Amino acid sequence: MRWEAVLFLALLTGCSGAKNRGDTLAGGEYCPGIPVAQMVWVEGGSFVMGDDPLYLEEGPPRTVIVDGFWISQTEVTNAQFAQFVNETGYLTHAERMPPEIEGAPLEMLQRGSATFRVPTPDNPGWWAWTVGADWRRPNGPDSSIEGRANDPVVQVTYDDALAYAEWAGMSLPSEEQWEYAARARQSSLPEPRDSAGNPQANYYQGVFPVMDLGEDGYTSRAPVGCFEPNAFGLYDMIGNVWEWTTSSAGRPDAAGPVNVIKGGSFLCASNYCARYRAAARQFQERDLGTDHIGFRLVDTQRAPPSN
Repeated sequence: MRWEAVLFLALLTGCSGAKNRGDTLAGGEYCPGIPVAQMVWVEGGSFVMGDDPLYLEEGPPRTVIVDGFWISQTEVTNAQFAQFVNETGYLTHAERMPPEIEGAPLEMLQRGSATFRVPTPDNPGWWAWTVGADWRRPNGPDSSIEGRANDPVVQVTYDDALAYAEWAGMSLPSEEQWEYAARARQSSLPEPRDSAGNPQANYYQGVFPVMDLGEDGYTSRAPVGCFEPNAFGLYDMIGNVWEWTTSSAGRPDAAGPVNVIKGGSFLCASNYCARYRAAARQFQERDLGTDHIGFRLVDTQRAPPSN
């Protein structure tokens, strides 16, 4: 069964506000998320992109015109990606043996992917190559996605996301499409907290990386659709996991091709990163999956809604 066959069996039961999974913080109400999301039509228009002077990589401000497109209401979930794998036998980059790299550590030549780690004086790196980490075991070989069908799929490289999109008969969004959809024609960038100070997205509250206070109900990935949607009806456009776009970016220190990712993640804090904003952008090697990057789809071939 293809994505199109299940896509419009929409179950629009997103949770109002953050709800605790129960495996991140003690107590709280379980939020199942949205098992099957729908595609949302975004009418074309123009907007000012790169207008935040505090983040130089976003500028200079420029007016961008975007044609109308359909975009998935949520990030692609573990359940949806599992369907793709079951029907095609696809192996993600992390599940294949990487090619030999001269001088690479032994563990880099074994199947796995990158997982976040808290730096120590002996090892100041933020990320570690974890043998056995992949989309089914996003935090390493001892982890699992059991009971997490509606969490966003992670540990997928750009090519993995592209393979899924092609199977679904769709594509990945450009950076312009993604940001336009995330802004939802609002005059100002979405705020991560409401007027009462309650978190409106899954991001890191507290002093990163010492302690995530989990005020939003999560200290890791949340099921898709557990926070209020934006004005276009799209969930998790900021926070939860970063999302791949088709837009490439030049980065002198990168070993290979780099693409723009958007939206921030559960690891973004006000004292570090702070990119849980529609305009935020980051750069990621196409062949490196992590436990905080996922994706959603767009469809530019399907006709606009008749009404």
